[in-house]
Amino acid sequence: MKTIFNLLTGAFMCLCVSCNTSNDGWIPLFNGKDLTGFRQLNGRAPFRVENGEIVGVSTKNEPSSFLATEQDYGDFILEFDVLCAPALNSGVQFRSLSRPDFRDGCVHGYQCEIDPSDRAWSGGIYDEARRGWLVTLADNPDGRAAYRKTGWNHYRVEALGDCLRIWLNGVNTANLRDNTTPRGFIALQIHSIGNRDAQDGMEIRWKNLRILTENLEANRMQGTLAPEVNRIPNTLSEQERADGWELLFDGKTSTGWRGACRDAFPERGWKIEDGQLTVLKAEGDERGGDIVTEGRYGTFELSLEFKLTKGANSGIKYFTVESGKPHCSAFGPEYQLLDDDGHSDAGQATSFPGSRTLAGLYDLMAPERKRTNPIGEWNLAQIKVSADSRVEHWLNGFETLAYKRGSEAFRERVKGSKFADPSYHASGPFGEASEGLILLQDHGDEVAFRSIKIKNLKRK
Repeated sequence: MKTIFNLLTGAFMCLCVSCNTSNDGWIPLFNGKDLTGFRQLNGRAPFRVENGEIVGVSTKNEPSSFLATEQDYGDFILEFDVLCAPALNSGVQFRSLSRPDFRDGCVHGYQCEIDPSDRAWSGGIYDEARRGWLVTLADNPDGRAAYRKTGWNHYRVEALGDCLRIWLNGVNTANLRDNTTPRGFIALQIHSIGNRDAQDGMEIRWKNLRILTENLEANRMQGTLAPEVNRIPNTLSEQERADGWELLFDGKTSTGWRGACRDAFPERGWKIEDGQLTVLKAEGDERGGDIVTEGRYGTFELSLEFKLTKGANSGIKYFTVESGKPHCSAFGPEYQLLDDDGHSDAGQATSFPGSRTLAGLYDLMAPERKRTNPIGEWNLAQIKVSADSRVEHWLNGFETLAYKRGSEAFRERVKGSKFADPSYHASGPFGEASEGLILLQDHGDEVAFRSIKIKNLKRK
């Protein structure tokens, strides 16, 4: 009898496995009948099952609501189909977490974007409740055209080690290198709508949710890849090297930097620790001084991460020139780094209000469309200079301003700013040098930098 029982038990177990795992290794995440295997987190906007689909309903005055898997996943390939009301925004979390020690259980982690709006960033990667946008589709026109506003859309999320890729209807929309979170749950999002009556009661539907956790490399999607984004600190990926990017800070030494108007790196005022290049808070008037690159750059893309402390003031200068013997000074256009809420410069009266705030062109142009992460967390700054002298400031994936060096509009702003002073024109018109140094400013406040990299476009 015992033998017969064991045989029957074994047969039953095999039958159960065959019901939940297909012959090709795919495992369904949703049984098509109920929400077994899921739990709801944060908001109370309702989820239900209907016609073999999970249905989420937008609800006024509820925070974003998440239907999360009870199981965590590390490396995997995830597929699902989604139908989202065009007026809504949604997403699917992956490698995400909810812990009591992080904002009282707030869901945080990678999100695969569902964006039916005209912005069309569906398939981008957003870091929910942490760093914000990691991959937008601003430079991916094929990706922006992939989403269908009416009808179902098919998503594929590939998470293999630090390589995260998203495919939308067969188009690669995101190609990210990041190692912040190696494992976590998968969750469906009903985005908060505040108190907007017009969006109340709208639906997002998901179906055909399945996951693959074995033999992943052999099952990767083949096709044209989106531009790669590397968010692993102080590294260059193979693709970045091939595209001409160089590290300006290796995470360990001051190689490639010196003090402004000096031959060597400052002996005080700066420290290199834990992969960060940090200007220290000055004790009295004792400062290490600004630092500059050894190389000069004309047409380039600069990218770096910065972390402000409360009340901090600093900046990134470019096209920087050193002049003014015997008392040398270094000056150039400046990407302002500032705690807008904690430093008086943010509201200081100038000819161009707001021009001394974060991501602005210091004393010349105010920024727009800013998306900032809190003080004490990392933000991404980018400065892009094209061959026609167009300059763009970007913050966390959003362009905050653009101008053209040497244009009449630029020169008029210089005339109305502090840079009208002749001392700023000793080496030629302010901000119009053909090339210059990159400068990190010591303004007496603690600010950390990392992942400083540059693409010298003149080398193409």
